[in-house]
Amino acid sequence: MSARIGVGGIFIESNHFTEQLADRAAFERSEYLCSGELLARNTGVLGGMTSVLRANDCEPVPLLYASASPSGAVRAEVYDALKNELLEWLDNAGELDGILLCLHGAGTAVNAPDMEGDLARVVRERVGDTVPIVGTLDLHAHITPELLVNTDALLAWETYPHVDAFETGERGAQAIVDILAARLKPVMAMAKVPVITSAIHGQTQPPGPFANVMQEAKRLEGSGTLYSISPILVHPYLNLPDMGGGVLVVANESETDAVAVAKRLAKRYWEKRHELQPKTLEPSEAVRRGLQIEGGPVLLVETADCCGGGATGDSVHTLKALLAEASDQSAIVPVVDPEAARRADAAGIGQAIRLQLGHRLDPKWGEPVFVDGIVSRLSDGAFTYAGGIWDGRSGYMGPTAVVEIGPIQIVVSSNATYDWMTEQFDLLELDIAACKFVVAKNPMNYQQAYAGLMKAAFVLDTPGPTPANTNALKYTEMTADWFPKKTGVTIDEPTVFVSRQLDLTTRKLD
Repeated sequence: MSARIGVGGIFIESNHFTEQLADRAAFERSEYLCSGELLARNTGVLGGMTSVLRANDCEPVPLLYASASPSGAVRAEVYDALKNELLEWLDNAGELDGILLCLHGAGTAVNAPDMEGDLARVVRERVGDTVPIVGTLDLHAHITPELLVNTDALLAWETYPHVDAFETGERGAQAIVDILAARLKPVMAMAKVPVITSAIHGQTQPPGPFANVMQEAKRLEGSGTLYSISPILVHPYLNLPDMGGGVLVVANESETDAVAVAKRLAKRYWEKRHELQPKTLEPSEAVRRGLQIEGGPVLLVETADCCGGGATGDSVHTLKALLAEASDQSAIVPVVDPEAARRADAAGIGQAIRLQLGHRLDPKWGEPVFVDGIVSRLSDGAFTYAGGIWDGRSGYMGPTAVVEIGPIQIVVSSNATYDWMTEQFDLLELDIAACKFVVAKNPMNYQQAYAGLMKAAFVLDTPGPTPANTNALKYTEMTADWFPKKTGVTIDEPTVFVSRQLDLTTRKLD
């Protein structure tokens, strides 16, 4: 009889510095999968997991999988409901030989600050200590002792921009197959250093400081007892104790090797900390510099309003700079403002409209701007992601309008959505190549989305919950010194914690 493996999870990247909270609708707009719908998923982490399980004569047993676009913390009642639904599926699944959890690692709920640790704990309580639990993570995870001690192996994505979701699912499923076949007796060590920087220089393709650590990790992986090595560039927009990046090692039986390698690579990560800090410009200065560059598009990278990091997307700081410094230049500016989108939709294409725009969803970060424009395009905001972590999955901006102020085109959407390539702009048939300026509200994916097209890119210093410079935020839960808050901080050794080595059930698997 084939091994039966439960597959599910709750996946969201959270932000403690925004006032918005993730509600049930946020998950229902994104992915809420169970039963046959979960088993039919053939892309992303889930697709990778089920493909390897089936190839190894294992039966994937669907639990609940719910994911949402990055946001603030999950509402308490929403997390409780999703967790209880997953546990209900688990209780009704019959005897299972293992559990695969697709997690982010930087999720948080109002009533569970360490959401993934809490979820792993309650699953462990249900299945006991003999059933292996393997989890997959984003490489921006905040890995805690509770998560580590309640799982047997954790494997993180290896690319940023994230292009290996499917492959990570495959790796996670292969790990549980190897455990069941007694080829892997896992022990994990996480070595962490107090570095909380944005992801601007966190690419995994060289050159780059994080890429350097990743290259060394992958060179060592698979040698001796080292099964998996995952460098972790922690999501910096959580406000939790003991934050920091580092390295997670899964070793085969040898805790000594896991700890030694995790510590050695975490020290290298620490040595690269100054290279991880970005240089930024005020929006007006960036626009003026862009005007001196021949052609376009010139990217204005407003990372502080990154929907992919949990911001609302409603900032108009860069729009104000464009109106003041380059109102005669063609530009594309995204703004999430459901009320403005509703009013534009009601006015109709070709109609003049006066709008109060921006800072309506998370008002503490700025003041709205009043603009007079023409509604040039309308859409229902539905699009499909092409690649990345949500390859083939639907995205939904909700009712969306393009409002033109002279040559400046403002994309006014109702819902925040993750930026992968240029799917949102392509839906509206906007001519990116013809623009002088494009506002990109993400810290990394713009590099691939506009590769070969952009003439320059400037990272901006603006207020918001996802800033390029983390010194702009108040981490009230961090009690120890950390970089870059204190650039002269020193450490003796990384902080290390290890998993439990459980006596896991194994069975004959080829």
